[in-house]
Amino acid sequence: MEFKHTHTALCHCGEVNLSLYLPNGLEELRRCNCSMCSRRGAIVASVPLANLKITAGDEYFTLYHFNTHTAQLFFALSKCGFYTHHQRRPNPHLFGINVACIKGVNPYELGEIPIVDGINHPRDTTS
Repeated sequence: MEFKHTHTALCHCGEVNLSLYLPNGLEELRRCNCSMCSRRGAIVASVPLANLKITAGDEYFTLYHFNTHTAQLFFALSKCGFYTHHQRRPNPHLFGINVACIKGVNPYELGEIPIVDGINHPRDTTS
């Protein structure tokens, strides 16, 4: 990926557009093994809340919560249903961006990606 500070991310159909300010490139690349992440299989990178702007398609987003309701997962549900980003549970001051949505990023070329343990997250509740 060519290094530049501002990037565009799109949902699958292109109706949702995000502008990302990534002065240090992709940071904190990871996968998660929680029930949601393991099913969607996305590689995510961290982005401060102020560095992600929805530039088109905000009206197509559906917000999803589960378990502690801390993480906010954004899906372009009324269009293509694609997961673009989420507000992080461990640090709600950051978004996790689906790196496959970023123009010019090929997730298959990122190499080994660490897996974080979301199954045993300390904020989880037990029934």
